Amino acid sequence: MNDRVLRLVNVGKTFGRHRALADVSLAFVPGRVAAVLGPNGAGKSTLLGLLSTLSQPSQGRITLGDEELSRHSPIRASIGYVGHEPGVYGDLSARQNLRLFASLYGLANAERCIDEMLARVGLEGVRSEAAARTFSRGMLQRLALARALLHAPEILLFDEPGAALDPAGAAWLAGELQREREAGRLVVLVTHDLAAAAAIATHVVVLRRGRVARDQTRASFSADELRAIYEEATRGKA
Repeated sequence: MNDRVLRLVNVGKTFGRHRALADVSLAFVPGRVAAVLGPNGAGKSTLLGLLSTLSQPSQGRITLGDEELSRHSPIRASIGYVGHEPGVYGDLSARQNLRLFASLYGLANAERCIDEMLARVGLEGVRSEAAARTFSRGMLQRLALARALLHAPEILLFDEPGAALDPAGAAWLAGELQREREAGRLVVLVTHDLAAAAAIATHVVVLRRGRVARDQTRASFSADELRAIYEEATRGKA
């Protein structure tokens, strides 16, 4: 898996006359957690949309290893994505939601995988049979993570995964992301939470006005280091 670098080369994205991204070249490597930072309108969610294949670049190339990344590529089955919305069906139970997605992915031993995932995210037992519309925001985030991880994806993408989580939930999520990094997954998360990013990131990308203002990898970042990197980059000095 480690030779499967997710690479962007001179990628741009426009919406009509609006340029959301311009000349973005990045490499995301398995076994790292990449935090994508930047002010509102910097292009963070646009970048994640491209990586998820929900959107296509207006220019440039995105590849995983030697394969082109596109919405028609079989690579899509190797992506787990959690966006602003949990992406689950409210009238279905947690178990039914995962059963549906297991069928879409064609998982073998689906019920065993579902049982293991429900236990992992703390939704086993009675909670697994409750309708998702009755869940708290934190429980929905747990179910969304279970959905994203169910098929053991190669790439994990998160858009503000800690939103609306209490401190205990945020700590749990950080532990799950660390677990996926240690398993060799390629993890990319968009976040405004610098402290949360510092706790888990080994790769930091700062976007400013649709361009890469900072691209830095390190074994770890302290909260103070990450804030200094962010502030310098978003002042345009990077």
